[in-house]
Amino acid sequence: MLNKDRWLLPEGIQEVLSPQALTIESQRRTLLDLYQTWGYDLVEPPMIDFLDSLLTGTGHDLQLMTFTLTDQISGKLLGVRADMTPQIARIDAHHIKTEQPSRFCYIGQVLKTRLEGFNQSRSPLQVGIELYGHNGPESDIEVLLLMIETLNSVGLEDFHIDLGHVGIFRSLAVQAELSSTEEDILFDALQRKAVTELSEFLSSLSITDTQKQQFLALVELNGDISTIEKARQLLSGEEVQKELDNLEAIAKGLLVRIPEQNLYFDLAELRGYNYHTGVVFAAYLPGHGQEIAQGGRYDGIGETFGRSRAATGFSSDLNHLVSINNQPNQTKPVETIFAPAVQDSDLMIMVNELRRKGSRVICELSNSDSNAQTMNCTHTLSKESGQWQIVEV
Repeated sequence: MLNKDRWLLPEGIQEVLSPQALTIESQRRTLLDLYQTWGYDLVEPPMIDFLDSLLTGTGHDLQLMTFTLTDQISGKLLGVRADMTPQIARIDAHHIKTEQPSRFCYIGQVLKTRLEGFNQSRSPLQVGIELYGHNGPESDIEVLLLMIETLNSVGLEDFHIDLGHVGIFRSLAVQAELSSTEEDILFDALQRKAVTELSEFLSSLSITDTQKQQFLALVELNGDISTIEKARQLLSGEEVQKELDNLEAIAKGLLVRIPEQNLYFDLAELRGYNYHTGVVFAAYLPGHGQEIAQGGRYDGIGETFGRSRAATGFSSDLNHLVSINNQPNQTKPVETIFAPAVQDSDLMIMVNELRRKGSRVICELSNSDSNAQTMNCTHTLSKESGQWQIVEV
């Protein structure tokens, strides 16, 4: 007996049909052209890689997200990439022989073992950029600008950008001489903004009251750009002040270029804490609970590959960006011409010429019950006065 459920897909795995598939491909080409104009070179890492390469740097957080299998040739463990960032780090460390800044862009499928994000997809079409070799606010600003242009390019507007800085919390933890376990517990409580739990844990630590108040202050340090000045008053330490200077320089540099951009600051936002080293950011759209794009600074990610360089970048899911566009179906219908199943050399010459000029032509197949209407054609080829003509259906 045939399995009636063979058409079902695994949970979180989607297939994309026309016209959305064509829209996604069109957007992919547009984004690659956009990145090219900014000097970003396209790279295409392999879908399958050695597991230890995929779990390098940022990859340690991806271990639970990565499918594994055994290589029948080498006997080593392989992984199906769940994120391309570690692979880009290897490309920069191993293949690029310059100390100058390097810019990379990529678009490709990744696969995750678990559902993740608002769109609940395990097979996002990851699109992103990476900038290596520069450790200053200008490169973070460039990445943010290109993230904004990416979202605008797919028709998304009215989004706001959340900005945080993991270096602030990390510097406070160093000042307080916290153990790695204590730091992890504080990090978890801050991420959940569990104030009561945070207060109780801080009271159990052998740190000063001032230090306890500074950790608690992070929960409330959110809002507009004035949040940075409030943080200067509440948080102490030379390194902390440097991190605040860095965050302010990035924000002001972005607003100089896009004054209308809505920015929100949250110093308790520590996304990617285990691998990010500086500013972290994400774009949010009203009505959507999860970020639609995210990124930040992750210096030193290529160290395992023998070349530690400053790095910053962003990524998103192109499938998701297209699906949440409020105007996905307002593109013009594609003009499609129907050619009847007639053995006529003049007809074949005309069909070939139309296709060379970029027209979409569907030829009727003999002994099929098809016509221009059933094939969703907008025009048909009709022979009138001995000449083949394009006629609107």
